[in-house]
Amino acid sequence: MFFEQMHPLWQSYLADQRELLDLIEKQVLPSTELVPPASLVMQVFRADPKSVRAVIVGQDPYPNPGDAIGLAFAVPAGRNRPQSLKNVFQELSDDLGIPVSREANLLTWADRGVLLLNTSLTTLPHQPGAHSKLGWHEFTLAALEQLASKQPLVVLAWGNHAKLVVKNLPEAKVIESAHPSPLSASRGFFGSRPFSRANQALIELGLEPIDWSL
Repeated sequence: MFFEQMHPLWQSYLADQRELLDLIEKQVLPSTELVPPASLVMQVFRADPKSVRAVIVGQDPYPNPGDAIGLAFAVPAGRNRPQSLKNVFQELSDDLGIPVSREANLLTWADRGVLLLNTSLTTLPHQPGAHSKLGWHEFTLAALEQLASKQPLVVLAWGNHAKLVVKNLPEAKVIESAHPSPLSASRGFFGSRPFSRANQALIELGLEPIDWSL
């Protein structure tokens, strides 16, 4: 199920990870309260990987049912925004002067070449990190390594967890800052200007900058 939900090119890139993915699937699908729902778990891998120019690395899905949609930091349009996402939008406005409407959501970025990748793709309701030791980290790291080895890439690493992950991506251009969570946003996320820095890095790589407008 999970493997088949990925774009065919992702299937090719991650063919050697299929056994691990099948094992994870067997561990998480018996749960009737999976977050996000099973149909959205592989959402981030449905687009053509060749379209990706930038990656935002998250940790695991929002644990409140109805928030997670299979893309890091994203929630459905019209949904009350978690504080981390509010902080992302605040920094976007401060960095690039982009106004953020009530209807704005991150699906727009996903359509423009931004991979919104959590390192764990599932959890349980109200239990952050519940599936962090099931093998997801190995799978998503393999995906990042494949991507970085095949094309120029800018990676936005927000927080200590993301910074540890990107140490394994020597080919990628990495832009680090604090996590946008309420506990750390004022200690290095606000004012870090990740979006303008990412665009400058993309230009230096000979790539089109991201249109971050929402």
